[in-house]
Amino acid sequence: MSVRKGNRESTISETPNPRGYYEAKVWMGTRASGKPDRRHVQRKTLAATRRRVRELERQRDAGRVTRPGKVPTVYQMLERHLAVTLPGKESAPKTIDSYRSLCRHHIYPLWGAQRIDRLLPEHIEDGMAVMRAHGLAASSIRKALAILSSAYEIQVERENVARNPCKLVTPPRIRKGGFATLSQDEVRAIVVTAADRPNGVRWSVGLACGLRQGEALGIQWRHLSLDPPRIDIRQQLQRLIWKHGCGDPRACALPHCKVRPCPKKCGRHTRTCPKPCPADCAGHARLCPRRQDGGLVLREIKEDGRKDVPLPAVLIPALKAHRDAQYLQRLAADSEWEDNDLVFCQWNGRPVDTRRDWQEWSDILIAAGLPHFRLHAMRHSTATILLERGVALAVVQEILGHSDIRVTRGYTHVSSALHDDAAGHMGDVLTGSSE
Repeated sequence: MSVRKGNRESTISETPNPRGYYEAKVWMGTRASGKPDRRHVQRKTLAATRRRVRELERQRDAGRVTRPGKVPTVYQMLERHLAVTLPGKESAPKTIDSYRSLCRHHIYPLWGAQRIDRLLPEHIEDGMAVMRAHGLAASSIRKALAILSSAYEIQVERENVARNPCKLVTPPRIRKGGFATLSQDEVRAIVVTAADRPNGVRWSVGLACGLRQGEALGIQWRHLSLDPPRIDIRQQLQRLIWKHGCGDPRACALPHCKVRPCPKKCGRHTRTCPKPCPADCAGHARLCPRRQDGGLVLREIKEDGRKDVPLPAVLIPALKAHRDAQYLQRLAADSEWEDNDLVFCQWNGRPVDTRRDWQEWSDILIAAGLPHFRLHAMRHSTATILLERGVALAVVQEILGHSDIRVTRGYTHVSSALHDDAAGHMGDVLTGSSE
């Protein structure tokens, strides 16, 4: 029989319930709704019940009250981290999407079902070994560990868990490998090959200014000055993943789900055939009749909202010719023209799809007789060529828009010609011929 206590005092039953458990109720404060937060405790013995009550009371008195209910799993922690915490910090949607992809494919299968207070460093190390065995790159493993660690840090700060197990794990080393960059002759070959293509000057501008793909495709005429020649980079074009706008994503996705694996000789897919959808699939948001927050959008750039980039004067005639050609395109498109004020656009004024832009880059390399380079190699090449031309690293930093010069150093790859030149200078010193 339980003894009635005063308001906000703990109540402990002195006799077990019909299932053989001793019960207690502990007042822990108020919930977000303003209602009382009373925790229900039940243990097999009266002594264990009293110990748990004292533990909860100590937490309450110290101001370290955890959320009511069961301790969340890693899956629940990260889902809230991706859906609430990161958007609240104004993290870029594309960044959150990349995090969600790593969680879905690697983190959840390994640790998702584990309670956050029971995940051990050994569990994380074993999971990293599984990732390596499956051929995942060291950079991706480090990124997965960083995502998990950042979510745990918030839980530690809020005292929902005692420690961050990720801090006791050594992340894999990333060996410094050179990024492939274009030589000055290769840059000229690309410029000549692209000149007669639609939006051909886009590649000259991208190479001259070290722009990211999205920055180049997001330039608007009102941010481009031909006298003096400068670009005010304020936004970038990005393709975001569509989200369901309907009330039941599962029911909406069901008609589009793949239920059987492809036959062995499947000619439908150019890449690896996709696997059948899971039983609880809520994807296929791009086919949702009320889809939202996806497609090609213009977003602010990384560097504090804007950066001012000098434009080589030799590109002015090509940009003027491009503007005149776009005006004729606009007249030809007539009512189909969509006015987005974009410098580089499709025939109807709509943004250039980032995938189509990548394909155009590949076609230009083939036409120029060059090996394949990543599209982002343009940015690395700009930094390297400027350095070879004697431009100071701090100036290269300003052009690329980096806030930390150490980031710029990672983009510059000193050529063998500069190495040879440096060796020659040291040889002059050793022989005394420099005097």
